[in-house]
Amino acid sequence: MKDVGQQSAAVAALRQAVPYIRLFKGKTFVVKVGGVALGSDPGGRPSPAEAAPPAMVAVLEQVHVLHQVGIRVVLVHGGGPQSTALSRALGAEPRFVAGRRITDDAALEVATLVLNGAVNTRLLAACRAVGLPAVGLSGVAAGLVLARRRGPVTVTAAGSGGAGASDGGMVVDYGHVGDIEGVDPAVLETLLAAGMVPVVSPLSADERGALLNVNADTAAAALAVALRAEKLLLLTGAPGILERPGDPSSLVSLTDLAGLARLRERGCLEDGMLPKASSIEAALRGGVRRVHIVGAAVTDGLLAEVFTNEGAGTLVVADAAAAAPGSEP
Repeated sequence: MKDVGQQSAAVAALRQAVPYIRLFKGKTFVVKVGGVALGSDPGGRPSPAEAAPPAMVAVLEQVHVLHQVGIRVVLVHGGGPQSTALSRALGAEPRFVAGRRITDDAALEVATLVLNGAVNTRLLAACRAVGLPAVGLSGVAAGLVLARRRGPVTVTAAGSGGAGASDGGMVVDYGHVGDIEGVDPAVLETLLAAGMVPVVSPLSADERGALLNVNADTAAAALAVALRAEKLLLLTGAPGILERPGDPSSLVSLTDLAGLARLRERGCLEDGMLPKASSIEAALRGGVRRVHIVGAAVTDGLLAEVFTNEGAGTLVVADAAAAAPGSEP
């Protein structure tokens, strides 16, 4: 016997999604998935050689839907928990300042093994499992991302970085960490035109060919700007930006650049959310219209954020007036 109520709800959801599908068909989305969304075990180690873990499959099934309705998707991944687990397995304790990893020689080797090896390959295998035509590459490929090694910077209590120490902050040398100097998206455009989904590791290099560890959120924002993406979507371990860290009921549904600055000043942005905030600001100022932060564990959260009026996470725009009713279907 048919469940008429369930059937009606499905039809209503489809009708609600149609205007969004029409609006976004042919547009480019950059979707960044963090290590938490990659289906690692509780210790953060890359999953063994077996069927793709459910968390990873759930994310990629949603990406597959975006691809099927004609949205051009670039997938950028991190691998923080996996890198941390491998470092510890090798007897080294990772170090972080203001949510960013210190990358010494050993940590750079770990990043190369994890990002360009285990995580990227695991994602490609999971893409195969869900029928998504994906091609793996890194910032090193075809001159995609040019970076330079970050010099010592001053990190203040609020987590911002700058040259010198005049403000009394702590001077930090992040090691083999790269700041992006330029992006050449030609290889991504070629793959997208061929109907492929690029799966990008943020590992990059400078003009001499020295490898540099680039923050995945930073890389995703830079790629979104270079591709003139319609949206940047960050899938995280948190359900979105929280006004009270650790309290899901304090989810911020909508904010803008001014609101993001206020949240930072009030100490609402902690640990990994600090570099995310900087990446969000860079993307919006670079011309990306909307940035979304969505919990990777939220069932169909990515699709709900894109295709429903209510959304499922946090929407950040340059100016809140741009998100007034009627600015999207």
